[in-house]
Amino acid sequence: MRDLATLCSRIAVLFTEQVHVEAPPVDADLFESGLLDSLAFVDLLFCLEAELGIHVSLDDLEMENFRSIAKIAEFAAGKIKAAA
Repeated sequence: MRDLATLCSRIAVLFTEQVHVEAPPVDADLFESGLLDSLAFVDLLFCLEAELGIHVSLDDLEMENFRSIAKIAEFAAGKIKAAA
């Protein structure tokens, strides 16, 4: 399984380079801060699947899985572990 700090860093880079949003602190609430709207969320999902090699199903689309970069990293780590 990948290190959570490494995943957080990779996800922060995705925010900056792919979603075109300045990467917030890893624990910042992405929805309350307004950094992640519905269009940016779809872009993020696409980038996560492409960059990390994970599949995000409709059942995975719970706000808590995507509330912060740290939560996204935990979610992705679980997906990576399950696929191994």
